[in-house]
Amino acid sequence: GVKTVLDVGANVGQFAQAVHAVLPDAQIYSFEPLSDCFAELERRMRKVTKFRAFNVALAETSGDADFHRSAWSPSSSLLPMGILHKQSFPFSSGAKMETGRVRRLDDCAEEITCDEAILVKLDVQGAEDKVIRGGKNVLKRAKIVIAETSMVVLYEGQPLFAEICKLLEEFGYTYKGALAQGFSPIDGSVLYADSVFIRAA
Repeated sequence: GVKTVLDVGANVGQFAQAVHAVLPDAQIYSFEPLSDCFAELERRMRKVTKFRAFNVALAETSGDADFHRSAWSPSSSLLPMGILHKQSFPFSSGAKMETGRVRRLDDCAEEITCDEAILVKLDVQGAEDKVIRGGKNVLKRAKIVIAETSMVVLYEGQPLFAEICKLLEEFGYTYKGALAQGFSPIDGSVLYADSVFIRAA
């Protein structure tokens, strides 16, 4: 029954393409701050009529911000990369700074049509709590949240799984499991997961 998908941290459209294949009639709104990734996102989704992209990052404030642009674009973040991340995934450790636009999810939602039920996907490399705090009104309406949650510190100052759970529980969400997990190439431990949260009606 999902009619609206909010794809926060879209990169080049991996999730947008996947969710469109599963929910072809849903309206998809993607948010991606890196200019080259945004251009590729729009190229990949150009034939999808129910799609709109925003060249911004989402957080708890609005304005300009400096992004840590990783050598591997999906690892880019508002937060500096942690030592464990660099050790586990050395191909992603090189970074440069790139300035981009930041907005609140609640502000963006006023400019679009969010028909219920709403699915929110969060994959913003350690800044998930910032998106949640800037999107309280949206999260009170949404039905499903799929959030990348870390079990260990991969970015400096990031919240871990338990904190994200606690934040979403305040909006009535319950943790229901993980779609996928990322494992350490060093010792095989779970580093992060794509966690699924559902809000009771």
